[in-house]
Amino acid sequence: AAPPPAEPPVPPGRRRLSLPAVEPLLFLATVSLGLQGPLATQYLWDRLGAEHGYSDRNSSDSSGCGDGNATADPLRQEVEALVSHWNLYINLGGFFVSLFSVTLLGAWSDSVGRRPALILPAAGMALQTAIYLLVMYLELHVAFFLLGRILSGLTGDYNLILAGCFSYVADTSERRARTFRVAILEACLGTAGMVASIGGGQWRKAQGYINPFWLAFAASLAATLYAAFFLRESVKQKKEAKLLTLRHYKAVFRLYTAPEHPSSRWKLALYSLAFFLIVTVHFGARDIYVLYELGFPLCWASDLIGYGSAASYLAYLSSLVGLRLLQLCLEDTWVAEIGLISNIAGLVVMSLATTTPLMFTGYGILFLSMAATPVIRSKLSKLVSETEQGALFASVACVEGLCSLVSTGVFNSLYPATLHFMRGFPFLFGAIILLIPAAILGWIQIWDSKHDYNHFQEASLSP
Repeated sequence: AAPPPAEPPVPPGRRRLSLPAVEPLLFLATVSLGLQGPLATQYLWDRLGAEHGYSDRNSSDSSGCGDGNATADPLRQEVEALVSHWNLYINLGGFFVSLFSVTLLGAWSDSVGRRPALILPAAGMALQTAIYLLVMYLELHVAFFLLGRILSGLTGDYNLILAGCFSYVADTSERRARTFRVAILEACLGTAGMVASIGGGQWRKAQGYINPFWLAFAASLAATLYAAFFLRESVKQKKEAKLLTLRHYKAVFRLYTAPEHPSSRWKLALYSLAFFLIVTVHFGARDIYVLYELGFPLCWASDLIGYGSAASYLAYLSSLVGLRLLQLCLEDTWVAEIGLISNIAGLVVMSLATTTPLMFTGYGILFLSMAATPVIRSKLSKLVSETEQGALFASVACVEGLCSLVSTGVFNSLYPATLHFMRGFPFLFGAIILLIPAAILGWIQIWDSKHDYNHFQEASLSP
C-alpha cells in the first residue's frame, strides 16, 4: 500500500491553528464579566437605595415604578445619580490602573508567549469576583468594589484577556482570513454575554445576587485553569525577557513613530482614532443601558434587563453573519460603514424610546453594529509585522482602556446631568460621535483606492 501523502510544509511566517483554541478562554472570561456588569449596577441601586430610604425599586419588579411623577421624585434622582457616580469611580479606578499594566504585559507577551499574559488577568478577575462576594456576604461598604477592580486592573483586567486572545488569533491565522477570524472571536463575546445576561437576570430575580456571582467566580477560575493547563503557546520563538522594564512601553511607542512602512504611521493613528471613538460609544452606551431601563418610563425588572443585555450581545452574532455575507460583494471597509449606520440608527431610536417595544426595536436595529471593530482590528494587525502583534494589541487594549476611562467619565456624568430635559440624550450624543469614524474609514478607503489606481497606471505605462 502506498504511504499516505505527506502534509505540505507550513510556509514561513504562517502557523496552523493550535487546538485547543483560545475561544473557550474568552468565552469563560466574558461569561464572568457579563454576569458581573448588570448585576453589580443593580446591587448598587438596591444597596444605595436602601441606605437612603428609597424602597420603590423592590416593588417596581412586579408593578412598575409608578406614574409620571416618578421622573420628578428627588430621592429617586438622587439614587440614580449616586449609582452613576459609583460606577464612574469603580470604572475609573480599574481602567486607569490597567491602562499601564496592559501595555506592559501585552508587549512582554511577544517575547515570553501569550499564555502568561492570559493566566494573570483571568486570575485577577477571579480575585475581583471573590472580593465582590465578600462585600455581599459581609455587607461591607461599596467602596470595596473599587478595591477589587483596582486589584484586577493590576493584573491587566479583561482588556489584557482581549489583547492576548486577539494576538493569539493573529499568530495563528492567515492574512486574507484574519478579518473573519477576528469576527469569530468577537462573536464569542456576544454568545457568552447573551448567556450571562439572560441567566443572570433570571437567576437574580429567583435567588438574589450571591449565587450568580459564585458562577462568575467559577467562570474566571475555569478561564485561569484553561490558560494554565490546556492552551498551547502560539509564539513561535519564545525568549526570556524582563517584565518590569521600559523596553515594552518603547515597543508600543515604536509602532506609531517608526513603522515598517511609512504610510503605516498615519494609518495606524487614524484607525486607532476611529476605533477609540467607536468603542467609547459602545462602552458609554452599555454603561447606562441598565440605569436607563430601570428608570421611568420603562421601569424594567431584572428579567427584562437581562433580555435587554442579551439583545445587545446578540449584535455580535448577527454582525458576524452579516460580515460574512457582505464580504462576498463588498470590501471590508464598506462593511464597517454599514455597521456604523446600523449603530447610529439604533442609538437614535433608543434615545426616543418610552416603551418596551420601542426599546427592543432599538436593540434590533443594532444588528450590524459590531461589524466595524473586527474590520479595524484586522486592518491594524496587517500594518505591523508578526513579531509586533502583542505590542500592537497591547496598544489597542490601551486604547480600549482609555475608551472606558473617557466613556465612563463622559456618559456617566452626562446621564445624571441631562435627566431633567432628555433621559436618552447620551444615546443621541453617541450617534453624533459615530459620524466621525465613519468619515475616517471612508476617507482612508478612497485614498487607498486612488493610490492603488495610480500605481496600476504607472505599471501599465512603464515599458
